[in-house]
Amino acid sequence: MIQITPHMRVLLAIEAVDFRRGIDGLARTCRSALAADPFSGTVFVFRNRRATAIRILVYDGQGFWLCYKRLSKGKFKWWPQAGDDAVHPLQAHELQVLLRAGDPTNVGAAPEWRSVTPRE
Repeated sequence: MIQITPHMRVLLAIEAVDFRRGIDGLARTCRSALAADPFSGTVFVFRNRRATAIRILVYDGQGFWLCYKRLSKGKFKWWPQAGDDAVHPLQAHELQVLLRAGDPTNVGAAPEWRSVTPRE
């Protein structure tokens, strides 16, 4: 079973990918287009061209998980705009909102925790 936890790194591929690709093709995309190691445990999120489906690729130490969600109605309305970067980082709770076809930028969650360094 796959579980996405807050300490996991989540990278969203901005450009749409061909969903005929399987695990090996998406892992190759991670290396070439996203400049990331698919064996690192990072959660990679991909979207198809019509914005009706999402694929998630993650390596758990034994093998790859490839998860697929296709909306039965409508499209994923939010997706980062293409720019200089090939990836957009997300927090785990933002990915949960995205998977429900929501807008993760309007979550309104508490800011990410940071350790506090004592002053001298």
